[in-house]
Amino acid sequence: MKIAIASTNKEVAGHFGHCEGFEIFEIENNSITKEYFIANPGHKPGFLPVFLKENGVDIIIAGGIGGGAIDLFNEKKIEVITGASGNIIETVKKYMAGELKSTGSVCHQHQHAGECHH
Repeated sequence: MKIAIASTNKEVAGHFGHCEGFEIFEIENNSITKEYFIANPGHKPGFLPVFLKENGVDIIIAGGIGGGAIDLFNEKKIEVITGASGNIIETVKKYMAGELKSTGSVCHQHQHAGECHH
């Protein structure tokens, strides 16, 4: 399984489209087997769900994600976890322990380049 966490400065980004990039964790037998970073190639409507699917991602974790992107992730069978925050390593460990649940937080404003505020 591959988990992508939208990250900025090793923290979960408030909005996945405006993050520095995606920390990718490959998980086998509930252990991290590989970790690497993919820079954000740019925030264009509809692009990032396709990009992450092409990189084999099964789960995306972020503070917030727009509704259109959530629909695209669902179409591509990528699980969406929103409402996350904090250190990316702690976040992936919480997910693996079954302690991270999606809040369903959806971003509605895209005119900003900063964080979503929920």
